[in-house]
Amino acid sequence: MAIGKRIKFFRKKKEFTQKQFGRMLGFFGRTSDVRIAQYEAEARIPKQELVEKMANIFDISPNALTVPNIDNYIGLLHTFFALEDLYGLKITTINDEICLHLDKSDISLLQMFQVWQEQSAKLEQGKITKQQYDQ
Repeated sequence: MAIGKRIKFFRKKKEFTQKQFGRMLGFFGRTSDVRIAQYEAEARIPKQELVEKMANIFDISPNALTVPNIDNYIGLLHTFFALEDLYGLKITTINDEICLHLDKSDISLLQMFQVWQEQSAKLEQGKITKQQYDQ
């Protein structure tokens, strides 16, 4: 998940304009909204110190803004949090098992997941090879 999209998501969630948010970060004059627009468009990538300042303003972990490293559990969890925020991924329990499911209002994503699930079932049943599944 791109950092620019995450910055924009949390800025809008707090109902800040780009100019307001830029001023909160210490950018003044014409540069206040331009710098935020550049970060959101990923024309510029904020340094870690600025990411921490943004996270503090949003009252979130800096990991929620940066593209997580899914090679560890913390990064993986923040990826799930981002998917929840952007795509409506939900966590529930069914028959005492933890399950992830999609918000049914996003039809195109739901259809993609249905195709994925069908291909996964074919792989488990031996109807397709791992190579076919990966394609």
